[in-house]
Amino acid sequence: MAAATMLPTCIRSLRQQLPSKAPNQPLPSLRRAFSLYDQINLIDQVPDDQLRFQGYTDSGFTVNRVQYEGSLLIIGNLLTSWSPTKFSEINEESLSIFRVVRPVPEILIVGCGKYIQPVDPKLREFIRSTGMKLEAIDSRNAASTYNILNEEGRIVAAALLPCGITS
Repeated sequence: MAAATMLPTCIRSLRQQLPSKAPNQPLPSLRRAFSLYDQINLIDQVPDDQLRFQGYTDSGFTVNRVQYEGSLLIIGNLLTSWSPTKFSEINEESLSIFRVVRPVPEILIVGCGKYIQPVDPKLREFIRSTGMKLEAIDSRNAASTYNILNEEGRIVAAALLPCGITS
């Protein structure tokens, strides 16, 4: 909220710094105008009851300042270690918890590891039968997508292999 109230003041300040006679100069890029957000650390200002990915390594993830090794399964704001160590181990059994979880998340984000992998049609059908949509992407982008959807207040689940997994 404080950032939103400071933005107009910051933009006015930037405008005052522009030379008064500037013919044929390019317009300032939005990246320059909004670079002030680089100094505002929103990542560390996470409500206690909300999970947020803050980083990753080849072998795990940092969530709310805690380093986790291995694969993770996250449902809403609940986090648990997850057994698959490679993409081929992601199947109905490894995701069987979604048969009983209520409320049903609207989307399951599968982090495939380092690269996007094609999802077996049988697994897609299982996910669809639970009432969820499926998004299978690389784990780095899966973590970011989870953050965005979770911040929006949506019920979302993520099943993530570490970013270093390539198969």
